[in-house]
Amino acid sequence: MNYKDTYARSMDDPEGFWGDAAADIDWYKPWDKVLDSSNKPFYRWFSGGELNTCYNAIDRHVLNGRGDQLALIHDSPVTDSQTRYTYSELLDAVAKFAGVLAEQGVVKGDRVIVYMPMIPEAAIAMLACARLGAIHSVVFGGFAAKELATRINDAKPKVMVSASCGIEGKRVIEYKPLLDEAIELSEHKPDKSVIFQRPQATAAMQEGRDVDWASAAQSAAAADCVPVAATDPLYILYTSGTTGVPKGVVRDNGGHAVAMKWSMKNIYNVDPGDVFWAASDVGWVVGHSYIVYAPLLHGCTTIMFEGKPVGTPDPGAFWRVISEHGVSVMFTAPTAFRAIKREDPEAEYLKKYDMSKFKALFLAGERCDPDTLAWAQNTLKVPVIDHWWQTETGWGIAANCMGIEELPVKPGSPTCAVPGYDVQILDENGNEETPGQIGRIMIKLPMPPGCLPTLWQNDDRYVDSYLSAQKGYYLTGDAGYKDEDGYLWIMSRIDDIINVAGHRLSTGGMEEVLSSHPDVAECGVIGAADQLKGELPVGLVVLKAGVNRDDDEIVAELVSLVRQKIGPVAAFKKVVVVDRLPKTRSGKILRGTMKKIADGEAYNMPATIDDPTILDEITEALLRIGYAQKH
Repeated sequence: MNYKDTYARSMDDPEGFWGDAAADIDWYKPWDKVLDSSNKPFYRWFSGGELNTCYNAIDRHVLNGRGDQLALIHDSPVTDSQTRYTYSELLDAVAKFAGVLAEQGVVKGDRVIVYMPMIPEAAIAMLACARLGAIHSVVFGGFAAKELATRINDAKPKVMVSASCGIEGKRVIEYKPLLDEAIELSEHKPDKSVIFQRPQATAAMQEGRDVDWASAAQSAAAADCVPVAATDPLYILYTSGTTGVPKGVVRDNGGHAVAMKWSMKNIYNVDPGDVFWAASDVGWVVGHSYIVYAPLLHGCTTIMFEGKPVGTPDPGAFWRVISEHGVSVMFTAPTAFRAIKREDPEAEYLKKYDMSKFKALFLAGERCDPDTLAWAQNTLKVPVIDHWWQTETGWGIAANCMGIEELPVKPGSPTCAVPGYDVQILDENGNEETPGQIGRIMIKLPMPPGCLPTLWQNDDRYVDSYLSAQKGYYLTGDAGYKDEDGYLWIMSRIDDIINVAGHRLSTGGMEEVLSSHPDVAECGVIGAADQLKGELPVGLVVLKAGVNRDDDEIVAELVSLVRQKIGPVAAFKKVVVVDRLPKTRSGKILRGTMKKIADGEAYNMPATIDDPTILDEITEALLRIGYAQKH
């Protein structure tokens, strides 16, 4: 079936469509209703059904003869080690650790916070929670104690699971002092903390509260899978809220398992037995969906990589992993490829590796500029697919669905809506925009399986944050347009549409123009406050390695380029060259923080920032062009 017919069926008969997809999952008890609309706007998928996500991800593959196939490869250039688990070995490790959690009193419905680095034990802990019907909440390893404490207070975990340390490049970051401080700060006190001791640092254990992972697992009895309702939560994943209080995105068991399994073939076009690599972190939604759950539900081999695209040890790190482990499809953020392109613009490192098994590269996490897309296509000689989704949806909203039909690529667009998603571009009054007109990107309810049913114990905030902008619609928070072929163009966050003398302009469009300059490795555009015009665009650019031309010359070319491509209406006159841009650990550029610096406003240090010292550099750079104030 082609894309058009598949999509039409998902719109015309969602219950038949997703009911068929759910046949690929093993159920203890079939559902009463594929889609339960009895409590709008809180839609529920597969209500009445019972299953276990861990059983579907591991046990059934072992029972179906895949026990000797590799399930998980941990590749860690920072510790110079690799660990491999077959499905049988992973089953043993997960069942044992589920036994450890059960011994600490964890039962169905309890919460467990997992505060771990990129090691196999992080995935094992998540799957062990799912096995028991407990709800895991993974907090990015190395998060500040205060941030961890807010999540402990909200989720109220019975048990914490952590490791003695994580490794960032060459730095060893001890987790235990951060964990102890977070528990000290939080009102809710977990009963126990299970600690995995890594050789790079030994954590001091607190008697009566802290449990050693290795010794507890040795003596624990393996635990069986516990059946849960399809509508029971599998996990809570916190995303930073605008109020500073994090939002706990809830993921259910049934809809999630169905969507994850369906997406592996239909979006990514991988088959059971293929090696799939999402180069992300288990602390982010990509790690949940495409390092842990989806590849294992589909019977693939998944890779966990503890390293960076450059510097561990060089810009060939990704090519080595693809070559060594026979990766067929990879998923990462465009920022990773911009980093590789900046360090090795001619892709010299690629020549060392055999990439013959590599079929496709998928990019997501932020908008992929056409220049990076073209570089990746020309370098890798495989399809490069930009796709778009969010923590809240858990999987692709728009993509070139390679397992259904490969559509022509339009650089800068993540192609069309994925089956199941009714994506519309609406104006402030709720009317659909004409093709090419920028508006708010909305998804008509109900959203497909796998998307958030609500926020953790906060239905009101769920409605207020996502469903109140337009009745019957979910607000993505992104702005963009559809073209005459139905392709989506995600231009920026709604907050990043700037108003220059009454003209609504997208910072994403300007970034696209700046990125096309041959000397620019990456860039960010913000709207800075201006008394006369309301806002004026300001560009911050990072140059490619080896560029040694005069900065002023490059800046003049960039100003001219925007004027030429977007027009004088953009009033684009200010650009500054910087060594690096402030980013979250997942690679998103912190445009909101840079805007506050430019406007001379106070800002809170973003919890997810990769390196806080960079903000001083940005302040200095903006001062040079007449913006910002020193705080």
